[in-house]
Amino acid sequence: MDQIVIKDLEVHFCVGVTAAERAKPQRLLLTVEMDRSCAAAARSDDLEDSINYYAVAQRLLSLGKGRSWNLIEAVAVEAAGVVLREFKPQRVSVEVKKFVLTEAGHVSVRITRPE
Repeated sequence: MDQIVIKDLEVHFCVGVTAAERAKPQRLLLTVEMDRSCAAAARSDDLEDSINYYAVAQRLLSLGKGRSWNLIEAVAVEAAGVVLREFKPQRVSVEVKKFVLTEAGHVSVRITRPE
């Protein structure tokens, strides 16, 4: 299966277990891997036969407007659901990276739908 990948899309979402942590947006990086055959798009050279990665990125950037989550797991599942419903890949994997542990480069959650 072919993949279209958006790697480390920088978003600023309100996410955290405590109210103080959710009080202001914090930097997250999203990596989205969308499984879909690229054969038709390669033949036609037409965006209509592919997934518009710019549109996916813009949709994900807007996902956090007026929202907050307690867990990055919830962010990952919601982002995957949006991509599946609106952009129709056969499968999507979403990794959410958060930068909260000073002793680590990042923590992350990675989910794949459908499983």
